[in-house]
Amino acid sequence: MLTSTVCAAVSAAGLGIAALTAYRRRFLAATRIAAFSLVPVGLVMTGVVDWIAGLVFKPMVWAGFGVLALSAVLFMIGRVAERHAVKAGGSRKERRAAARRQPAAVAPAASAPSLGAGAATGQPAARAKPKASAPQEDFSDIEAILKKHGI
Repeated sequence: MLTSTVCAAVSAAGLGIAALTAYRRRFLAATRIAAFSLVPVGLVMTGVVDWIAGLVFKPMVWAGFGVLALSAVLFMIGRVAERHAVKAGGSRKERRAAARRQPAAVAPAASAPSLGAGAATGQPAARAKPKASAPQEDFSDIEAILKKHGI
């Protein structure tokens, strides 16, 4: 009942301001003010205000909002912890298990060119002859980057 009275007073004040604005020949602004001032009365007539007042003044409703907020905070904490665990590689046990599961290198001599020409075979570098049909490419900078990242 009190909320209905407050809404009616707000609407009456808004309509008064709209009348003053229209008196100053600002009809577009007066129309907008009148439209906004009729909203509280419309909400009272539809029963929305009583529903909102019942919602606001019940402690059980606020407890429900508190539980929902706690749930949202716990969800966010879980997401942050999950991202942190993935970024760090999981726990110590998980990292050890992952290291055990990793297969051995398929081509252990694949990084031999970074050691220098002929270092893997024990032959001097002067004897190594490139094929005339395929141009030689230098991947030493790429290999250095991969080694830097532990790959």
